[in-house]
Amino acid sequence: MNVEHEITVAAPAVDIYAFLADVTRWPTVFEPTVHASVLERSGNVERIRLWATANGSPRTWTSRRVLDPAGLRVEFRQEVPRAPIASMGGAWVIEPLSAGSSRVRLLHDYEAIDQSGIAWIDQAVDRNSHKELAALKTFAEGTVAPVHTFADTVHIKGSAADVYAFINEADRWPERLPHVDRVALTEDIPGLQLLEMDTRAPNGSVHTTSSVRVTFPKLIVYKQTLLPALLSLHTGQWQIREVDDGVQVTSEHSVSVHDPATLDQVRAALSANSLATLRHAKAYAESQEEVLA
Repeated sequence: MNVEHEITVAAPAVDIYAFLADVTRWPTVFEPTVHASVLERSGNVERIRLWATANGSPRTWTSRRVLDPAGLRVEFRQEVPRAPIASMGGAWVIEPLSAGSSRVRLLHDYEAIDQSGIAWIDQAVDRNSHKELAALKTFAEGTVAPVHTFADTVHIKGSAADVYAFINEADRWPERLPHVDRVALTEDIPGLQLLEMDTRAPNGSVHTTSSVRVTFPKLIVYKQTLLPALLSLHTGQWQIREVDDGVQVTSEHSVSVHDPATLDQVRAALSANSLATLRHAKAYAESQEEVLA
């Protein structure tokens, strides 16, 4: 199957290409992309790993990309596709229309393992392509809300393994964290979690969020897919760094808000929840050290 989607963007072609060539910038612009990393690069050829949603399900894959800055083209091909996909590849093609206008074409070619998977792939490719092209247009034309990043750090006299376990085992948060009422956690693919959570605010109100979390040793990154009303973007990470007398644990948030006047309110609420989680993680990890002492 070969399909093509396109959009006209009021931005120079070279600027659009620069963004598409840097896959690490995608999570804050492309709604489906949760996390992205470059595994290796040699000249204009690179291997990348993406964690993203397709038809609402978290998925991950590794792709080989060929970057062509002169031709304003990025080709991609999945190395080991996941069912129901048998093969998947394509290209981003940027065509200058004028000094400040470009046509962006997103090409896909794919095959399903069997006939039953074709409709699922068709829908995933069509949905994600439309979302990504629309987001690319908004970003490149400078009409996207700015991203604000802030962090809180706590020192813990405990082991990295115990702190990591506390953060990773989010299904136990309702019994461990007073501001968490309910959690539904699934991990169908190892290291890739879908987390739905009801959080209680100080005024007693409860809001539900959904996140996709990607877990690494001493690092958990996430992106909210169901956001609080004030936010248009929320990505974050929990990072654990070993030091001489324990660990430093940092909770980092990157957010965009609909109304700039609410930024301080959002920051205060997220920091309060992060610090509450970090304080309870500290108590847990340090109590484990006392048991072993």
